[in-house]
Amino acid sequence: MSTLKEILTRRPVAATIRLTVPAGGARPAPPVGPALGQYRLNLMAFCKDFNARTQKYKPDTPMAVTITAFKDNTFEFIVKSPSVTWYLKKAAGIESGSSRPGHVIATTLSVRHIYEIAKIKQSDPYCQYMSLESICKSIIGTANTMGIKVVNELD
Repeated sequence: MSTLKEILTRRPVAATIRLTVPAGGARPAPPVGPALGQYRLNLMAFCKDFNARTQKYKPDTPMAVTITAFKDNTFEFIVKSPSVTWYLKKAAGIESGSSRPGHVIATTLSVRHIYEIAKIKQSDPYCQYMSLESICKSIIGTANTMGIKVVNELD
């Protein structure tokens, strides 16, 4: 339960903005500029903070970011790691998944690849309390829907 002080010091939220921005590539041009500009947020402050937080990733890695805009023109943002589908496509070395998943296999990946992706995704806010095994099962399900077959060992 929240205390009275926490309730009184809460800032009213104007909007929650969800964007996919390349790592280290936030610029005040579209798509970032119009999305933040309509809530009168400081574009350059966001771009500098975002680029500083994502400098450890390779350039052009698509990062999901959730920006909470407050009514006093301030903001907070949370950066999530790239999507599982992006990691699977990079690990498999393909541009897109199968056109007919379940019928046509696009490629195969080993369980070791899945485990490595799960270790990276474990640092995400939504996955930090999940076990590594359950994250792996989720990634295997995503791979199956993309037409990627998961095998124990690659031959």
